[in-house]
Amino acid sequence: MSSVSDRVQEKVRDAVEFVQEKTGILQPPHVSTQKSRSIYATSAEDKSKPQKPSRNNTIVWEGPNKVGIKDMGYPEMKYPKGPRVNHGVVLKVIATNICGSDLHMYRGHIGGATPGMALGHEVTGEIVEMGEDVERFELGDIVSVPFNVACGRCDNCREQKTSACLKTCGELGAGGAYGFPMMGGWTGGQTEYHFVPYADFQLLRLPKDRAISKMTAGLAFLSDIFPTGYNGALQAGVKVGSIVFISGAGPVGLCAAQASFLLGAGCVFIADKIPARLRLAEKIGCKTIDLNDIKGGSSDSDHIMEQISKMLPPEKNGQHTLVDAAIDCVGYECCGAGRETDKRVSEQCLNTCIKVTKAGGRIGVPGIYAAADPSGANADNKQGIFHINYGLSWNKGQQIGQGQCPVMAYNLELMKAILYERVNLQELLNVKIISLEEAPEAYKTFNDGEAAKYVIDPHGVMRPRA
Repeated sequence: MSSVSDRVQEKVRDAVEFVQEKTGILQPPHVSTQKSRSIYATSAEDKSKPQKPSRNNTIVWEGPNKVGIKDMGYPEMKYPKGPRVNHGVVLKVIATNICGSDLHMYRGHIGGATPGMALGHEVTGEIVEMGEDVERFELGDIVSVPFNVACGRCDNCREQKTSACLKTCGELGAGGAYGFPMMGGWTGGQTEYHFVPYADFQLLRLPKDRAISKMTAGLAFLSDIFPTGYNGALQAGVKVGSIVFISGAGPVGLCAAQASFLLGAGCVFIADKIPARLRLAEKIGCKTIDLNDIKGGSSDSDHIMEQISKMLPPEKNGQHTLVDAAIDCVGYECCGAGRETDKRVSEQCLNTCIKVTKAGGRIGVPGIYAAADPSGANADNKQGIFHINYGLSWNKGQQIGQGQCPVMAYNLELMKAILYERVNLQELLNVKIISLEEAPEAYKTFNDGEAAKYVIDPHGVMRPRA
């Protein structure tokens, strides 16, 4: 039997953890005797190691359609509004990508953004500093960082629902993420050095001997867009022989198409208004629909359905003339079709997916639908309220999966697909490696619709500087 002293100490630990969980400030459940580790000198007098960098250039949001570079200082291992973190690491960033969801913020279409906020959530890097409670990793390990910040201890994390962590989020109530307002205050990762908490639970170790050579083939995209596209395909129930419709041929849409083929899809249709993106999709065998050629208006998806019917022989889908599954990879910043391709119609893509999907079919929605959009097309959209054709979907008996991707549920298996060369995203995404200094211009070009995936290489690891 334990002593009275042991029981008292246990009660104290339980009480402290209860308070920490209620306040959202989590601490490791034990105190490690291991000291923090770093590749840097701990004092100016220590000449055996390099000194800690004094600069940390970072991409920051400066207002609608404007980003800049700011020295944010070398990151501290701390919670956004709390004490030191002993279970985190600092990474020297190898690859940090510009994501389509960053463009929502770039345009000023996400509520809560403030000037000077660091952007970015797709990060791969080398561990250069470790807290004393980190056990599974070593200095020099190259790791992929899921964009979801997840504690590993709440009920949702224990069920692998890391996209809805209950302890790392902000005003939205569930789901922490780097570089987004109202999602916990975690600093963005488009930077030279990046702090990551909960390292043992969250990080995916990449093989050192192949990490750099396979980075643009797919490893750099394990933090978000590849798992997100894969998750959308799973939400839509894609399986062997499925006929799939994808709305949007941006990087996530292309990853959803690649994932659909990995899962055995028989035919994948993909729609976009940018021809260069559609040409990328054709490289892996997608059937493409150019929205500029559609005759319909803002709420009319019949003409898209006609395009699908023309390219789909009836015997390919039994008695159905519609698709089995659809994936909305655009979200709330979509436009109308045909004559209205430049008009904001937030519900267009999801309503199209509902219209073209068969009765009993499924729809995945990896595209973002913001809880607040200051620039929404109408009063409802500004409040995160969207006019979805729910009655039609209900009567069809469709299932709709949605929400942020729980990256940790898929990144290991997708890493294997990349390493075993079942997938190579380099050509499909038209990957372009840029320096941190080139990122502001890349934001503008990407926002203008360029068919490319920008990978920022802050230290010239993948593209040595002249």
